Amino acid sequence: MTTKRRPHILVTGAAGALAQRVISRLRETCDLVAVDFREQVYLGDDIPSYCIDFNKRVFEDLFRRYQFDGVIHLGRILSSQLTRMRRYNANVLGTQKLLDLSQKYGIRRVIVLSTYHVYGAVAYNPALIDESAPLKSAGLSADLVDSVELENLANIYLWRYPELNITILRPCNIVGPGVRNSMSSLLGSSRAPVLAGFSPMMQFIHIDDMADAIVLAWNKPVKGVFNVAPQDWVAYQQALKLCGCQRIPLPSIPPVVPKAISRILNLRSFPTYLMAFFKYPVVIDGRAFAREFGFTPKRQLTDIFRYYRDNKRPV
Repeated sequence: MTTKRRPHILVTGAAGALAQRVISRLRETCDLVAVDFREQVYLGDDIPSYCIDFNKRVFEDLFRRYQFDGVIHLGRILSSQLTRMRRYNANVLGTQKLLDLSQKYGIRRVIVLSTYHVYGAVAYNPALIDESAPLKSAGLSADLVDSVELENLANIYLWRYPELNITILRPCNIVGPGVRNSMSSLLGSSRAPVLAGFSPMMQFIHIDDMADAIVLAWNKPVKGVFNVAPQDWVAYQQALKLCGCQRIPLPSIPPVVPKAISRILNLRSFPTYLMAFFKYPVVIDGRAFAREFGFTPKRQLTDIFRYYRDNKRPV
């Protein structure tokens, strides 16, 4: 009697809270290897963990050693992290190396985590943005160029190598326990800046729901690009109010003023490259993913905001 071989999966971005939740959901049915170029993390004796730069030759050794069946690429570096050049090297050149190795070693399933930021925030965005909308961010902010190029790169491989079965996920704001992005920092602070006269509609997805979405995508190898978002949204200033944040209005015009204030006050949770997202709504349509993968978020906005209201950090 032969034992069926469990899928071998490489998970990148292992130091992040989202990757660790995905790993916890898959560890019972899959053999996992965790990688992060920032730091090495301990995830248990059953999961090898490495701190490796994707562009180094030793990274290819992992593909030879573990004979992966799939890759879940969650290692995108946020635009608030590192310098612009280091982000580009990690997000674009590192992803290209990862996809090249996936094609070379016969990987049959690849999931790439992107972001809704690639759509860009402009006054004339449609009310509900679907996956066919153009990616405008590259022309609006140099700090988001690497995010758009990562997506474009993944799309090229999606069509050039259909055997990789690439799925690209564009989630809305991922928030919840352990999340360290800009939006989570704002919701968790006692006082948060807002642009006077603006309160755009926003979407939020709990980190546990996002982890569930990634697992659903892994289990059903449908290639393509999908938004991931609940079908509800709330105004930014209302979200802050529900999270118990004191709102600090900043003058919104001329545009250079709020950017200068943000730099002077070193408001890392209110970065200048995302300023337009606090002026104009970017509401994405997640129905295609919900239909294709049977996804329904379990955590409501009230649950998300209650967590931040009950876990305030000092200013």
